Amino acid sequence: MKAAVIGLGVEGKKAVNSLLKHGWDVYASDLNSHVDLSDLNLPGIPLNLLDGEESYSIVSDKLTLDLGFTNSQAIDECDAIAISPSMFGGSFAKRLLDEGNLLSDVLSDYKKIFTIGITGTNGKTTTVHMLKSILENAGKKVLVGGNGGGGFSGYYDLMLEAESGDYDIVLVEVCDMTLDFCGYVFDFDMIGLTNIGNDHMDVHKTIANYKDSLVRFFEDKFIFTYYNQDFNSNFKEACKSHVSYFEYQENLNVFGKFNRLNAGLAFVIAYELKIPKDVIYKSLAEFEAVSGRLDVYKINNASVYVGKTDNSDALKSVLNENDFYAVFIGTPRAHEAHRLDIIDEVVKYNPEVIVVFPGLDDNLDLVIYRINYLNYGGRVFTATSVDEIISYVAEFSHEDAILIGGNGQEAIINIQERVKLISQNLVQ
Repeated sequence: MKAAVIGLGVEGKKAVNSLLKHGWDVYASDLNSHVDLSDLNLPGIPLNLLDGEESYSIVSDKLTLDLGFTNSQAIDECDAIAISPSMFGGSFAKRLLDEGNLLSDVLSDYKKIFTIGITGTNGKTTTVHMLKSILENAGKKVLVGGNGGGGFSGYYDLMLEAESGDYDIVLVEVCDMTLDFCGYVFDFDMIGLTNIGNDHMDVHKTIANYKDSLVRFFEDKFIFTYYNQDFNSNFKEACKSHVSYFEYQENLNVFGKFNRLNAGLAFVIAYELKIPKDVIYKSLAEFEAVSGRLDVYKINNASVYVGKTDNSDALKSVLNENDFYAVFIGTPRAHEAHRLDIIDEVVKYNPEVIVVFPGLDDNLDLVIYRINYLNYGGRVFTATSVDEIISYVAEFSHEDAILIGGNGQEAIINIQERVKLISQNLVQ
């Protein structure tokens, strides 16, 4: 079998790797000739020699890769086509839908497995892993995946693995930017909504547009939403069945009201699946924070909170949890100006110290300019390495609390691992 992958963004590259892993021949293309190929399994290709080329091809036994152009004949020769979720709804995608050539149309067995989607602005990854823990402790064989940006292997990898594996339940983390795509390619039996927040407004433009996308996604589905979620009346009109959830009140190992809401959603879905309450309670009591998501470590006198908080609503929910002496913020990408509103929240919170470090891009000057524009009166530092960040943590570790968050999951995971190691060594 041969598949075409059109577009080599995060999902496209993950699709190429997964298709190759599952034994497919692959034709892949992107009109951008300067795509970062470091995430692809291309052993032996001297990528540094390709810099500056307007277009080029890479050919191996199982993979043909065209950059700077697309070979329509090569696409026509494929058995299935995988497109970037961002292309869904466009004219090319509509043509593929009419012809039945999308990979999700060619595959069928994965749709027979009971499938649960978790979507929303914040808390998706944690909720998915909470639910996974509960279901596995109840003896279920569970496959987890979805949104490549959430740290999973992508939607296509999930489809391919579910197609070939023997699973009782599939859990899908659904990014709010891919609702229409996921609504088409997955046959959801249940969908849980964590929350609706201020993120990806470069795509949604308005909260009302985001709400409309969710209404389409929920149509004729069994859904779970927070009891006082905005737009619940719209969602109830669209869905087949609706269950409300509340803040979890039992013993929970992870901290924060936001995690009690995540646990509340995981609990009510598991309860609807008739998982015994004692299994649910034990699973959530033992659940540990997912790598890169917010966790707390003790260093000297300070509680050091570390985890991704890459939009203003996520950051605000954490800032409400403690009186932070210092807030460390990872920078967004240079073109993602909408994410700079997290700086507004930090300045409004007014900690004694703000430390800025490269999160997704090394654009510290942009963030410093924003802080100065907002007339922040405290001290501002920059840290360009993990070692510098740890030095500042040590300097402020005799205060009550420090928060390290913002953008850049990979950078934050590296910081989290160092902080955790230091904390563990101090305890010993």
